[in-house]
Amino acid sequence: MRKILVISLAGIGDTLFATPLIHELRANCRDATIDALVMWAGSLVLQGNPHLNTVHQHNLIHAPKTHSLAFLWKLRGQKYDVSINTHPQSRIHYRIVARIINARLRISHRYDNSGPFDKLLINRAIEQDYNRHSIDNNLALLDLIGAKPLRGHDYEIFLHPSETEWAQQFINAHQLEGRRLFGVHVGSGSTKNLALRRWPLDRYIELIQKLGREREDINFLLFGGPAEKEDHARFLAQTRGLNILFPETENLRQAAALLKKCEFFLSVDTVLMHLAAAMKVPRQFVIETPTWNKPIQPYNNPFVLVENPAVAGRNLEYYRYDGHGIRGTRNELIRCMESVSVAAVYAKLLPVLQAAGKLPVAINPIPETN
Repeated sequence: MRKILVISLAGIGDTLFATPLIHELRANCRDATIDALVMWAGSLVLQGNPHLNTVHQHNLIHAPKTHSLAFLWKLRGQKYDVSINTHPQSRIHYRIVARIINARLRISHRYDNSGPFDKLLINRAIEQDYNRHSIDNNLALLDLIGAKPLRGHDYEIFLHPSETEWAQQFINAHQLEGRRLFGVHVGSGSTKNLALRRWPLDRYIELIQKLGREREDINFLLFGGPAEKEDHARFLAQTRGLNILFPETENLRQAAALLKKCEFFLSVDTVLMHLAAAMKVPRQFVIETPTWNKPIQPYNNPFVLVENPAVAGRNLEYYRYDGHGIRGTRNELIRCMESVSVAAVYAKLLPVLQAAGKLPVAINPIPETN
């Protein structure tokens, strides 16, 4: 195999799932050209990955179809020997992309929506497994090219020194050195109907108000991008006087560098959850959503799950890898996330916070964010 293309067109977190496979491909095929194809600009978390030759990024959803076809036809001209659609990419469109690029060997998983037409798109596949993590689902694909795992596995993000320096400058500018940092992400994915898995913003506000009054040794950092701008403005307006900051990170790589400074992190299952796990935030909390299942849990990082009483073990009834969104009406899914109370989240956080103890309150006041 001289040329391999790793196709990861789903969420940015899903691209992180591909990094152990990419490392294994390099370990098994040292002299091969190994490229990646991603959809989202945020997927440049692959930037600086020493196991890749090139990262191709193109938004096949928002770009004109003629531009996308021309882009894929150019990749077809690269004459890849192998293309690998990583897990979870259940929409048939991703397999159509592989067919257009037309590597001699086109590898994927078989999903709940796979059918006879898939045999024209993919010529080698294995069943996906809901009982193992997506990273392990990806590593199982090595068998299809006669390779084998040669090392331990984890998410891989290769931060540039400038990104680490940016995080330290943020810490210095806000006098946060030596203080406890608690990261929070109030958002979620926006494709399909995944935004409906957000925990209500007023619940986050109530929780942080309570924790902020009780723990003056903790600073809360609200992570997110443009999609969370309005939520952050409302959040900050209702929590003035507490130690809360909104780091205006330029990209997910800067966010990852700052997460490395955090001791706690709270979210639903989002790309920020996986970044926190990749950066080994030692005390991670996840609020269960209808999309929660084994394949997308934080990998190789301990976490505390806040169970959702409305989900009640019926995760696969709500969401499967079949190309569709979360099952249920908008109101049903909103009620599902509303079933997780502030008291329930607080009850999960409290023993961990108590075990961590309290640090002396900083002498210098923390600057307020306007």
